[in-house]
Amino acid sequence: MRRYGKHTDEDDIRVRPGRRGSRPRTHRRPKHEDAAEGFVVTVDRGRLTCLVDGRTVTAMKARELGRKGVVVGDRVAVVGDLSGAKDTLARIVRVEKRASVLRRTADDDDPYERVVVANADQLAIVTALADPEPRPRLIDRCLVAAYDAGLDPLLVLTKSDLAAADPLLETYAPLGVRYVVCNREELANGDAAERVRERLYGRTTAFVGHSGVGKTTLVNALVPPARRRATGHVNAVTGRGRHTTTSALALPLAGDSGWVIDTPGVRSFGLHHVDAGRVIHAFPDLEPGTEGCPRACSHDEPDCALDAWVADGRAEPARLHSLRRLLATREPHEGD
Repeated sequence: MRRYGKHTDEDDIRVRPGRRGSRPRTHRRPKHEDAAEGFVVTVDRGRLTCLVDGRTVTAMKARELGRKGVVVGDRVAVVGDLSGAKDTLARIVRVEKRASVLRRTADDDDPYERVVVANADQLAIVTALADPEPRPRLIDRCLVAAYDAGLDPLLVLTKSDLAAADPLLETYAPLGVRYVVCNREELANGDAAERVRERLYGRTTAFVGHSGVGKTTLVNALVPPARRRATGHVNAVTGRGRHTTTSALALPLAGDSGWVIDTPGVRSFGLHHVDAGRVIHAFPDLEPGTEGCPRACSHDEPDCALDAWVADGRAEPARLHSLRRLLATREPHEGD
């Protein structure tokens, strides 16, 4: 071997004992076959709270996971101190395959995806009918994200004593989205929660909504008292609430009948990551009609085969209109 103009051999290689990096490296990683199963319930500044065999365990991400993210809803493998005692810390060494991933971007031109929650199977979109005013484009964006992730959407419309629900419900009727409508009294006394609970049994449901719509109040009514979160107020002049939920948190329903995941209030829901080809899967009556579409069809252009599909009576025009409205909401729009 020749180095820096001289011939070298093994006598020229010097390794200082005890120095970092002197240990031979290996690509073999431990399998952690004895790791316990955990469920991530919240993430806060690099510390992850997991449920392991009914105990609340604080953990950190192991080095071997690299840049792989761990989010609320993840099923993980945990090793180390699993006692849950104060000041103990376990390690998450593996993230199991996710059944679903709800994503969003900060803006439509932001390519960086943020995973909101993993392994949910339902998305509850909470919106007030007044104070603050409903934002249909934000609802549309949440629906697109739900369809893209393979989640069943559920509309929860609050404050029906301030405004009628029918106009908004008519907009979403062609989509067949399930819904629950409640007023402020029902939200306060728990009657609304009982009706919503019927839609949550046995499922993992992520709750999203603009601040001030009553999302966290509803979540609190659904979960045991010890798990409840603080709620905020709505400004009487601006109709804006403050974000009382600052991080996602998974909470068990009473009787262990499912999970609700309360997420921070959203002002926008970027859809840079969404592919129209995935959204169409939520429209089984329209999807077969796309076989004649040109490559990379946006499903809203002159050569789109869906126009002929609907004209032949194979699907309702209102369904195609709804699909195109949802896909159009991926474009940035002032005031979203």
